[in-house]
Amino acid sequence: MGLMHVIAETILNAGGKVIGVMPHNLIKREVAHNGLSQFHVVENMAERKAVMDRLSDAFISMPGGVGTLDELFEMMSWNQLELISKPVALFNVLGYYDHLLAFLDHSVDQRFVKPEHRVNLISESDENILLDKIINYIPVKVDGGKWIKELKENKF
Repeated sequence: MGLMHVIAETILNAGGKVIGVMPHNLIKREVAHNGLSQFHVVENMAERKAVMDRLSDAFISMPGGVGTLDELFEMMSWNQLELISKPVALFNVLGYYDHLLAFLDHSVDQRFVKPEHRVNLISESDENILLDKIINYIPVKVDGGKWIKELKENKF
């Protein structure tokens, strides 16, 4: 529904492939798109994220609400914990994510987020530059032992 529906329809109409992943309780509310190339029914949102991770090479968040932010921060956390090493990006249409990016920068300034973790989030308002950055993504790594040691010594 909404933006996801429009994007799916646009891709399908152009001959592209669209894969959906949705918990069965949302399907009961009749918000599922019936014409997708593939459709995976899962038990819950946690399983949805795991399936999306398995099927994806990268993650792009477009303007959205709380669900979008939940998925964005989950993937950022997974990258931070090195559970995955995939590009996570914001398509910052008309500056939609400017305040979120300022908050993340503030979190770095306040030393709640490591600069290396913040820099791993790609953000662009131009789709071509965004895709180029995703294609050429090389994650910045934090020395995990040093990071944990600093955390234990309260040097973070």
